[in-house]
Amino acid sequence: MTIPAHPARTLFVNLPVTDLARSKAFFAALGFGFHPGFTDDSAACMLVGEQASVMLLTREKFAEFAKLPIADPTTHTLALYCFSVSSREEVDTVAQAALAAGGVEADGLEDHGFMCSRSFFDLDGHGWQVMWMDPAAAQQGPEQLAASTRDAGTAQ
Repeated sequence: MTIPAHPARTLFVNLPVTDLARSKAFFAALGFGFHPGFTDDSAACMLVGEQASVMLLTREKFAEFAKLPIADPTTHTLALYCFSVSSREEVDTVAQAALAAGGVEADGLEDHGFMCSRSFFDLDGHGWQVMWMDPAAAQQGPEQLAASTRDAGTAQ
């Protein structure tokens, strides 16, 4: 059985946070906005893209949804959250903003030519990666981009 793709689906990632106001200020410093209709004193809907949001939830609110105890992200890695930006320069800008707002650097610059990234931990210890990928690599795939670049170089 093949499950059809659903490009119109919206993704909501739910994250527990210790201090909602502080987390909102941290992510606002990275350039994220919040949907006022889904933001109150126990939750904030952080807009990541047209069809992706991160729900920052107080630990109490998160516990209402979770069936298992909340893990400590400083001692257990449950997930790594990655978002893209529009340029190599913006990777550095966002990572530097995260560090200035109280985040902790996880990895320095990783540069693979067709894409680069930097990683940090937010105020609650959740791991984040900010990355940029060459639009041609995103469309063709990195192997095809490398092959077309090599072919263009040998044709000259």
